[in-house]
Amino acid sequence: MHQLLRYGVALTVALLPLAANADLQQQLDNLEPGASIELPPETLSALAIRVPGVTVSCVPETVIDGAGQGNTVDILAEGVTFAGCTVRNWGRDLNTLDTGIFVAREARGAVVENNRLQGPAFGVWLDATPDVIVKGNVIRGELSLRSQDRGNGIHLFNTTGALIEGNDVSQTRDGIYIETANNNEIRNNVMTDLRYGIHYMYSMHNLLEGNVTRGTRTGYALMQSKYLTVVNNRSENDENYGILMNFITNSTLKGNVVTGVSQGQTGGVMISGGEGKAVFIYNSLYNIFEGNLFADSNIGIHLTAGSEENEVFDNAFVNNERQVKYVATRTQTWAKDEQGNFWSDYLGWDRNQDGIGDVAYEPNDNVDRLLWKYPEAKVLMFSPAVDTLRWVQDAFPVVKSAGVSDPHPLMRIPEHLQSETR
Repeated sequence: MHQLLRYGVALTVALLPLAANADLQQQLDNLEPGASIELPPETLSALAIRVPGVTVSCVPETVIDGAGQGNTVDILAEGVTFAGCTVRNWGRDLNTLDTGIFVAREARGAVVENNRLQGPAFGVWLDATPDVIVKGNVIRGELSLRSQDRGNGIHLFNTTGALIEGNDVSQTRDGIYIETANNNEIRNNVMTDLRYGIHYMYSMHNLLEGNVTRGTRTGYALMQSKYLTVVNNRSENDENYGILMNFITNSTLKGNVVTGVSQGQTGGVMISGGEGKAVFIYNSLYNIFEGNLFADSNIGIHLTAGSEENEVFDNAFVNNERQVKYVATRTQTWAKDEQGNFWSDYLGWDRNQDGIGDVAYEPNDNVDRLLWKYPEAKVLMFSPAVDTLRWVQDAFPVVKSAGVSDPHPLMRIPEHLQSETR
């Protein structure tokens, strides 16, 4: 006998044996609410779970094969747990949402845990389903398809209250895609070899914490969303952007580590505008950047198109080829309560030894802007003409363009980031 707790009531149910020749789907449909069933150690065809509160699990030898058509597993009832199964070979039609495990909107509170999935279209699709847990799954895409023809590993559509935790996603299109989905938590997932590791669209009040992306084209693509909390995530050797922010407002980015975004190249030759950017911020306002590390990238942070009124303090910009690229009409001051940021190329001094530089850090001047506009002029970088231009703008600040100024640059890397730079 097996005891479960469902809907606050303790139920004692038989763990049902399955004969190899049994009609599996019929047995699933005949389960009592709250029952548990273990699938047999063989290759099974696609199945649907329609009874609320049941637990469906597998032995290691169980394989559920979709035969290249439609969904392989449909979860259609409330409170279902589906765990420990190998799911493969579902359909590849993205327009009809072919999915390895499809969680329907009536399946509130479903748990999808510790499964292994491999197939061409979507891995797990949450279809406006509230309060779902997707945890500990390993999801792989189909390498024979172009990246843009694959589905996303985990796709949240209009989902609320979901917990997406501890999943390993690789070789799909995007690792985790969140669309018009609010009040969800995305924690401790690892995503590699993807277009975007995590991709937000039109979503609010989401927590993104403790995730890792490696070798993606963009680690975290945050778009047309607000009230995001993005904390303690990592981007390691992603290609074009570690964090991409497009129309993001009223969000907090804290304690994130972005390193090695330096492969935005074609044929080994850097193209104009193709540099790897630890952070790229486009038309995003009223955000807080605190305690992050942006390091070893072509560009540390690139802001454009009205990305103003952001608070940037207590961050570390370390060994980026260019720390800041900012083209706009208003000077931005990056400090709070006389606490600025650490800049590895800061050449100022600290005469009173209070840990704060005595002169402001200003990374972009008129010469920088001239070189952005006319990259071929870089051959004159150390010429007397360029030295004269820099002297003129320092001597006559009235001709200085708007840019970023850190009036209180830190002389040391913030303590909580020091272990990341050793």
